[in-house]
Amino acid sequence: MTTPPEGLLFDVAAPPTPVERLLLLADQYVQHNDMLDRLLRASSRPEPDAHVTSAQRLASATRTALKAVTDERLFQSHDLSNAVVRLQQLAFLSSASADQQLPMARTLTALAPEAAMGCADTLAHEIRRRGWTASDDPDHSLTAAHHTALWEIACGNVVATSSMGRQYVHYRDERVVIGTLRALEAHGLAERVPKSAPSAYVGGPLQDRVRLTPAGTTALATAISSPPVHRAPGTTPASAPTAATTATRGR
Repeated sequence: MTTPPEGLLFDVAAPPTPVERLLLLADQYVQHNDMLDRLLRASSRPEPDAHVTSAQRLASATRTALKAVTDERLFQSHDLSNAVVRLQQLAFLSSASADQQLPMARTLTALAPEAAMGCADTLAHEIRRRGWTASDDPDHSLTAAHHTALWEIACGNVVATSSMGRQYVHYRDERVVIGTLRALEAHGLAERVPKSAPSAYVGGPLQDRVRLTPAGTTALATAISSPPVHRAPGTTPASAPTAATTATRGR
């Protein structure tokens, strides 16, 4: 029997880049916060330490992401220094939340997903400024709408529901329409996790959290780490959201 070349014995995935690691960290915080929200709205009283293991895991993941950033040994610009401090704060807050009761624990990590995404954007900016090339992603050409939607999903700002045969997308900051979500799902960049997000109101049904797939994480990390493309007048970069809150209907 012929032995295959050693390099073909195992297909080992490349480790995440520091920017990808920060996007994954934001997703971990979104899942953690969703879990806390479900516990807080549960009909039965949750165990006091139900969130402890998750909080400790988040603290460890944040320290790992912080090390990945510092190991890049980038020039310490003012913005990058602030991002490092913010990650240190997130590690402290997530660790401290393990010692708190649920309501306070939820407060301590409330802003963590967007903070992690802000750090990812800062790191990506430093990479662009140095002219480093991001990993190629030729399979996915992101439009401005796709880019914005991926960013909002990564921040934990997008959920989906259905009622009377209709599908709805609910977003918090930048507008994400059902057609864009379906396009991302068709390309394997986003997915809905049924009944993983808290209800919109006390006593209401759980919602479907929209999350990035591994391919979506890579696509967004590549996009924000690459030189900016020309944008049509009036469009807004995904990393600089404006305030708007509404929901869109899918038919």
